[in-house]
Amino acid sequence: MNNQPFFASWSGGKDSALALYRAIQNSGRPERLLTMFDGEGDRSKSHAVSEGVIRAQADAVGIPLVIRRSGWTDYKEQFLSGLDEIKSAGIATGVFGDIDLEDHRKWVADTCEEKGIEAVHPLWGMSRTEVVRSFLDAGFRATVVVGHDARFPAGWVGRAFDHELIGDMESRGIDPCGEAGEFHTLVTDGPLFKEPLRLKQTDLLKRDGYSFARMELEK
Repeated sequence: MNNQPFFASWSGGKDSALALYRAIQNSGRPERLLTMFDGEGDRSKSHAVSEGVIRAQADAVGIPLVIRRSGWTDYKEQFLSGLDEIKSAGIATGVFGDIDLEDHRKWVADTCEEKGIEAVHPLWGMSRTEVVRSFLDAGFRATVVVGHDARFPAGWVGRAFDHELIGDMESRGIDPCGEAGEFHTLVTDGPLFKEPLRLKQTDLLKRDGYSFARMELEK
């Protein structure tokens, strides 16, 4: 990436962390993280991570955070608003953690193009097993924080995302990347982090067919 500045789409999970890491390895210069939150609260989209935890991640990796809040009906509008703020800082490249879902990759590329931003996908074309193994082999650590009750054992929510869990998922035919929304992760440490996040699980919540591990920062 020849030392060009970029922003990274940041969910707080494994794919966004690995994409950011690979972009840095490829000589990119990270200038912003962009996270989308629910419009009605302080929880991130899909991963349901608190704003405090996402901000702690951004502080730990030393990259300024841009936040936008939306429902699903105004998601694109708010995403574009975030791109406007990023573009005004002189950043014209975005890094995303897409792996092999063409419809989503196209949405990202087309939406970024509306603001004159090039979308880069460092994980694109990797096998899903290669993604998760590369994530762990790089030294990242993460916890499963969301599970779809029909496709992911609720008792596994709150587990460390490690090689043992990957083996357990593969033995049950569960996609180790969770690309169909089977589960989501929260990254707590790794080569990007100046120090690990110290978190504790305070609850396990059930809502709309999902289990959520409520993770809070230790004080």
